[in-house]
Amino acid sequence: MIRIAIDAMGGDNGPEVMLRGAVDSLPLVPNTKLFLFGPEERLRQILSGCHYDRDRIELVDAPEVVSLHESPVMAVRRKKDSSIVKGMRFVKDGNADAILSSGSTGAILAGGQLIVGRLRGIQRPPLGALIPTRKGLSLLVDCGANVDAKPEWLVQFAEMGSIYVRNMLGIARPTIGLVNIGAEEEKGNALVKETMQLLKKQERLNFIGSVEARDIVEGNCDVIVADAFVGNVVLKMYEGVAKMLLTEISGALRHSGLPTLLGAALIKGSLKRTLQRFDAKAAGGAPILGLNGLVVKVHGNTDGTEVTAAVRQAADFVRSGIVQKISENLATEEKEAENEE
Repeated sequence: MIRIAIDAMGGDNGPEVMLRGAVDSLPLVPNTKLFLFGPEERLRQILSGCHYDRDRIELVDAPEVVSLHESPVMAVRRKKDSSIVKGMRFVKDGNADAILSSGSTGAILAGGQLIVGRLRGIQRPPLGALIPTRKGLSLLVDCGANVDAKPEWLVQFAEMGSIYVRNMLGIARPTIGLVNIGAEEEKGNALVKETMQLLKKQERLNFIGSVEARDIVEGNCDVIVADAFVGNVVLKMYEGVAKMLLTEISGALRHSGLPTLLGAALIKGSLKRTLQRFDAKAAGGAPILGLNGLVVKVHGNTDGTEVTAAVRQAADFVRSGIVQKISENLATEEKEAENEE
């Protein structure tokens, strides 16, 4: 049975949203048990009005909460009874296969590294988010963990991203692009230029060079590599434009005349499916790659729909054995490097 821990207290919209999403996910993830972390009595009261299989949800009392305004490292070290720390400990101790949290990104990253721990050889764990493109899905890595990165870190992000896409999206030889302000090699800052030269030397990676922001939506590469500052700007712009388009199209249809409404009714199904592809909430969360366990970050302003998608996504991660595969690939590469020396 797959076991998933959920930090019920991390989101901006309260535990009600996290619990609703958790309950709604149960029919979609058979043979899965959820552990909900938070003040037990409060969680029990919220769940009292829900219908679900009691054998598949267990409450774990965690009376403390890590707020967005606290120092992430200090909070993780001091608040041992917080929902995020106890949930991370569950993963560390082997009582859960994954944890989801919509809390402070800093606290999730700190807990992931201090409690769950990094895989051997990992320099810095990045956040990887799937984003929709014209051709399907691409992985954006890093999108929020390492703002001040080093070239060798970005190379490792590319390696882990390639493993992720190979195993989760079924692409045998993923293409990798480095976010830049132009296609020419002389373009970019010092970080991009140095990373470019390192990536070109990695024969095991299918590196295709620079990718400009306008080309990301075309799906020109399967793995989009950037430091967290650039990656997060790309992600937030993506989400903002998608939200704006959804709002504008819906508003235009509501205020149109009868002929337009009749035409919209005829294509309602196709239009809905197309727009849903660009809904960030439907993709679930962003895993922290390179940890010795599965830690998935969910949007802070999440709704129940995204939590449901993230639970399903986490179950897929567990089934794929992605953590073990990243570990095995890195070990193989380390041995090859030693042999070359």
